[in-house]
Amino acid sequence: MNEASRLRALREKMAEQEIEALLITHLPDVRYLCRFTGSNAALIITAKKAALFTDGRYTAQARQETQAARVIIAKKSALREACGLLESLLGKKTQAVYDPEHTTVSDLALMRSAISGGRRRGFFTPLGNPIVSGLRMVKDADELKRMTEAAALGNRIFDAILPHIQSGVPEAEIAASLEFFARSMGADGMSFETIVASGPRSALPHGRASSQKTPRNGFVTLDFGVILKGYCSDMTRTVCVGQPGAAERSAYDAVLEAQEAAVAAVRPGVTCGEVDEAARGRLRKAGLAKYFTHSTGHGVGLEIHESPRVGAGQTLELKPGMVITIEPGVYLPGKFGIRIEDMVAVTERGGKVLTPVTKALIEL
Repeated sequence: MNEASRLRALREKMAEQEIEALLITHLPDVRYLCRFTGSNAALIITAKKAALFTDGRYTAQARQETQAARVIIAKKSALREACGLLESLLGKKTQAVYDPEHTTVSDLALMRSAISGGRRRGFFTPLGNPIVSGLRMVKDADELKRMTEAAALGNRIFDAILPHIQSGVPEAEIAASLEFFARSMGADGMSFETIVASGPRSALPHGRASSQKTPRNGFVTLDFGVILKGYCSDMTRTVCVGQPGAAERSAYDAVLEAQEAAVAAVRPGVTCGEVDEAARGRLRKAGLAKYFTHSTGHGVGLEIHESPRVGAGQTLELKPGMVITIEPGVYLPGKFGIRIEDMVAVTERGGKVLTPVTKALIEL
């Protein structure tokens, strides 16, 4: 789907919600709609017009990258000048809509101050239901290709880092080696701060890499992702330095069973809550559900965390083209933690795992 098609789909959604003008400032949304990748942008969409405002740093870049929108280089504030154009485009009784999830209090104050006093009150109204994020949930063929390539790069990085995970090596050194491999293999960057958590620290779900050295015997959880051609990957594997004890092996087997059950549950029409329950139910049977302290997964795309949320009670139904993570885990404070995560693309027939690296317990 090209940018013109995306704008057409957006305008159809706007018409359904009787929105005449939409102001977009969330940079991933801007990129999705017109390909601009700069750090400062305001995009105006009406039924007939699309205008991108940015600053002089991006004069050449904006005109080279931007498709399906007119580029306007602001003299001072891109956001303020975008609001000025909105006011001139809209009739006296028409409102402009903004996304409250991605608009700060200070930006809203600036937006309102850019409108003439007589129209300032009530000119901007918050969007009731997300539009762009809803469109972004379902990936087109080009997006799926890019995400498959990003995930494949993550697979190769995992294989490359395994020999560097040894007893006595600091977590931060493992993370540094992993990120070096990512860059040297072609990644644009990391999609989030790399997690390397070993021994008792593996019980921290988001244990950032520290100076702690990996133990002689114990789990090491690696959670990482790369950005490739603008799209993110995400995967987690838990490996063992030395030999696991009976309790550790039993817990690992339970998490693996839960993860594979959730992957198997992925198919069109199934709700995100049902996928979550497929994992949570298995851990409940193993007596470990109370140690599973987060959602089963989330959407991935231009951002590492996108809609949908794969969690308890979520009623959104999966559709072909969605890409989600499946990442159940258990975390026993002071002892150990285990998480296993795959990226899964929803297809017409079910779920396609994009990170097919072995999930059997690796003993190093």
